[in-house]
Amino acid sequence: MSTRIVVVGGGTAGVRLAQRLPVTLLGEEPHAPYNRVLLADVLAGRYAPEVIALPAPQEPVRRGVRAVRIDRAARIVECEDGTAVGYDRLVLATGSNPVLPPLRGLRGSQLPAGVHPFRTLDDCMELRALVRPGIRAVVIGGGLLGVSAARALAALGAEVVLTQQGERLMERQLDTQASALLREHVESLGVEVHTECRVSGLRQEDGAVTAVELADGFVLDAQVVVLACGVRPRVGLARDAGLDVRRGIVVDDELRTSDPYIHAIGDCAEHDGQVYGLAGPALEQADALATVLTGAASAYTPGAGEPAGAARATSAGPGTPNGAFGAPGASSTSGTTGAPGTHGAPGAPGAPGAPGGDLPRPPVPAYTGTRALTRLTLGGPVSLDLASFGEATAQPGDDVVQLTDATRRAYRKVVVRGDRLVGGVLLGDLAAVGALARAWEGDEALPHAPLLHLLTHDGGS
Repeated sequence: MSTRIVVVGGGTAGVRLAQRLPVTLLGEEPHAPYNRVLLADVLAGRYAPEVIALPAPQEPVRRGVRAVRIDRAARIVECEDGTAVGYDRLVLATGSNPVLPPLRGLRGSQLPAGVHPFRTLDDCMELRALVRPGIRAVVIGGGLLGVSAARALAALGAEVVLTQQGERLMERQLDTQASALLREHVESLGVEVHTECRVSGLRQEDGAVTAVELADGFVLDAQVVVLACGVRPRVGLARDAGLDVRRGIVVDDELRTSDPYIHAIGDCAEHDGQVYGLAGPALEQADALATVLTGAASAYTPGAGEPAGAARATSAGPGTPNGAFGAPGASSTSGTTGAPGTHGAPGAPGAPGAPGGDLPRPPVPAYTGTRALTRLTLGGPVSLDLASFGEATAQPGDDVVQLTDATRRAYRKVVVRGDRLVGGVLLGDLAAVGALARAWEGDEALPHAPLLHLLTHDGGS
């Protein structure tokens, strides 16, 4: 018997699952699914929009379809266009929304002309149409996204100011010294950087932005403002359906929500208290769920009178290699490890009254978390590669090894706690990143050797 699997969300996680299994994929955006990691490269003109399209899933994507309600009792997804899609298993891959900061001049979701988030392909193309050489652009937010956006705008010839409320750029990923080197590189691209700088409001004229006001009274003229203040899991659909939602949609080790027939993956999912917001974990969760659903489909027999499925679940094939998502730009690679999930004990029965009675749980490998390594390539006359993972700032008692080559703008650092590698940062020279990633992802005791071997090109292997 076939099992109807419906996926809401056409981003990285949803498409990866749809490449592994035949599903009905509802994508809200009108475009073919694309690699969001590479939007900065589209904005900079390095890639055309069609170049960042993701490999096609097994079944055609229903584009421009927005899910607005889940009827859990009837197992139906209601859409804004009036259609309804029945499911046996529902997967929420709704992603995340950009955070709109509380600024004077911003009211609700209606933004002044010239003010844009940087989250979708439409955002990217609208910015590209606005930006021309000499235009004054202010980027609010000095994290991974803000740095990428500033670099792209500078490549288009804009006069760019990058504002960061924190003490340094990319403070979540980099230590003080690495961030200082990053700042030097960004400034070498012509970007003016302000840290410890809080934006308080926007000035407008005839509905268009004219300037950015800082809390200290300083005013930055601006014709374009990019909001790169982070993202927030998109959980409204799940919350309205009565699912367990904290920061994200809470899932167990089988990526199952508080409803045993509904799963969640990607940016919207919260597993073991963690919301990742990175491509690597999204891909791993999709792959793990494909295995779960393949086992469940073979074990599940619909009850009498249940509608025939729209697609048949088959053995999950190898899927698309991670490399398909890993072109130069901001990205993450990862390995699965970590502590068990927090709810959904194996053997939990299906929903009351569900066709076919209780839903069997197949003996499948669990998803137990992801140890993600973040990578970013910043272009320019001389490009800069960086990678970071784990805890880049040492705690008392930790051992630290770092190497700096000022002439090559290279910096490498690892943090070791006891006999475990707990974090590291590399800028400029990523030759050791493969060996470090393996040691980090494996979370195994380090060999008894001088710690300096961790920063050699072969990782001491």
